[in-house]
Amino acid sequence: MTVEHPRHQLVEALSHPVRFSLVAALNGVESIEFGTTRDQLQVSDSVLSRQATHLESLGIIEIRKGYVGKRPRTWLALTENGRSQWASHVAALQAIAGGHAFE
Repeated sequence: MTVEHPRHQLVEALSHPVRFSLVAALNGVESIEFGTTRDQLQVSDSVLSRQATHLESLGIIEIRKGYVGKRPRTWLALTENGRSQWASHVAALQAIAGGHAFE
């Protein structure tokens, strides 16, 4: 019986470095404000916006807009589906990196 290589469990949407970094940052928190996320990931507003919108279209993250006082703010959060896909992706990476693909 041939065991499927763990690379088949990788989530294609998370193969992009910015999307991977964004989901990794969101995994440990309930939500993060857009500007804080942008600074943490060291990307421009447009890069973060484009990648976040892509992940939102896949149901991986949620983008919520609101106000703090009179200032508009945007928050990013992982969905339950996003948390599940993240866990699967990380498990596949660990299996590949740990050499479990060849057992």
